[in-house]
Amino acid sequence: MTRSAQWQLKDRTLQFGELPVLMGIVNVTPDSFSDGGKFFESGPAVEHAMQMVEQGAGILDIGGESTRPYSDPVAVSEELRRVIPVIQRLAELTDTPISIDTSKSAVAREAVAAGASIINDVTGLEGDPEMLAVAADTDVGVCAMHMQGNPQTMQDAPAYRDVVADIYGYLADRDAALRKAGITPSRICLDPGIGFGKTHEHNLTLLQNIGEFHRLSRPLLVGHSRKGFLGKILNDKNADRTSATVGVSLALAAAGIQVIRVHDVGPVHEALLGFAAAGGVGLN
Repeated sequence: MTRSAQWQLKDRTLQFGELPVLMGIVNVTPDSFSDGGKFFESGPAVEHAMQMVEQGAGILDIGGESTRPYSDPVAVSEELRRVIPVIQRLAELTDTPISIDTSKSAVAREAVAAGASIINDVTGLEGDPEMLAVAADTDVGVCAMHMQGNPQTMQDAPAYRDVVADIYGYLADRDAALRKAGITPSRICLDPGIGFGKTHEHNLTLLQNIGEFHRLSRPLLVGHSRKGFLGKILNDKNADRTSATVGVSLALAAAGIQVIRVHDVGPVHEALLGFAAAGGVGLN
């Protein structure tokens, strides 16, 4: 199955090779599920992001609002206060593409002005009626994710007729909506939304069939890092999930996924290098 070979961002084109590009997660929040509070101030957040670049991150994803289950929304002014200084400083320090993880058009517009070249929206660019126009006007790369419900409701009782077919259909529809809004196809990336309105079984089914989504003819992004379903796999909800994150990352690499969003860039990057050297790329 043919996979997309590139992703057009605001100021450059990402060319994909055999190994996925690692998107390093920089949560400038007090309440994200895994690292909330660790990098809440701009100084530590910038330092953490630069460490990720040294470890192999190909994209830095900056977020100022937690989207963990049952998290509370953040005001636009507060989200801007959290993320803009970080993006501005990183744009000065590194050429690594910067992504803004937001569902608010005002935050996206300011972030792009500050140096971001990707809008990564967990609502599939549906949560804010102005987001499509911002994405089209700014010529950035966009990532549209699937989420059933919203962070306050998504894990209450997620249900699908066929989880792979249903999410495939949703992403195909969002791709069409983005193109209709004036976003060129080369700028679109799609994300099935692991952990966002899915049961443990849904997540595993999606991962086991992730290659099906290449038929959408867009780069694919998967964010599985440290999520709760990994604790269930390990039969220990309190376990450190780094090794399980690495394991799933290798399976995603074998399936040709172009972008993997992770907290632990160093271990995943090193594992991917070993995986490729041993001939693991292209198993599926």
